[in-house]
Amino acid sequence: MSKGISRREFLKRSYGLGVAVGLVSLLPSIESLSAEEDAKIDLAVVNGDPQLAVNKAVELLGGISSFVRPGDRVLVKPNMSFANPPNWGSTTDPRVVRAVSLLCLGAGAKKVVIMDHTLRAAEACLKESGIKDAVSDLDKVAVVTANTERFFTDAEVPDGDALKTVAVVKQLGKSECFINLPCAKSHAATGVSFGMKNLMGLIWDRQYFHERTDLNKAIAELATVVKPDLTILDATRALLNGGPGGPGKVKELSTIVAGTDQVAVDSYGTSLAPWYGQTFTGKQVRHIIEAYNLGLGEIDLEKLRVKRVSV
Repeated sequence: MSKGISRREFLKRSYGLGVAVGLVSLLPSIESLSAEEDAKIDLAVVNGDPQLAVNKAVELLGGISSFVRPGDRVLVKPNMSFANPPNWGSTTDPRVVRAVSLLCLGAGAKKVVIMDHTLRAAEACLKESGIKDAVSDLDKVAVVTANTERFFTDAEVPDGDALKTVAVVKQLGKSECFINLPCAKSHAATGVSFGMKNLMGLIWDRQYFHERTDLNKAIAELATVVKPDLTILDATRALLNGGPGGPGKVKELSTIVAGTDQVAVDSYGTSLAPWYGQTFTGKQVRHIIEAYNLGLGEIDLEKLRVKRVSV
């Protein structure tokens, strides 16, 4: 794929070909950057009220119009897999989901689809997480639980080791913009769960990841074909232990971390709090290391251009 092909053009070409062969490639193109764009920050880290923090973080990254154009269909992927209240820290804060939805609508989005393949009963998850109510008054916003196989299609994983193909939501191929909206929490199987781990809510067979292949490699390889245009990590709270579902110890951080480099976002997320009573870095989290080794982003925080502000 040449650098000059836009994400929209690529989606049209690859989706048309993918339907013919039954496999869809979801890799977006990387367009060449101007000198001015190349000087932009890698991560925006904002402390304060969730909605104000989201708005400021996106502004620091160039504004929502850098990601969403008029008429776009936007896929937003929060974590709403558990039927728990927001203060448990096991799901994305509904205020953050609403803030992102409003930004997309303000940019002229044709449709915003908020989607997750929930781990618990769908209606209970939507109700208890508060996400459905948070956007119920917004036109052009739909909350969807992709809990049946009809929502998914096979995607190739080029040069995959743990994965050769993976069933991912069809909505990825129907959307011009994909925003990943994870929460910050511990995880019994992977240590921590941020952006890349959150992508597992867009696949059909999670059991395969956990039981039939190398989980950490599979998470990294999934991130080679499911690439968010923007990752916004909801660290308003951090579930320090007992993850992914809780209950556990929750720490109020009032922080939003946003960037286009999903490895960088996850690596920075690791530094936000002591997980399981221990302080460590992204260089000590295996699925983040695996993604870095695949060339998906920067793991070393000292090499990142980070803008930190409060609102």
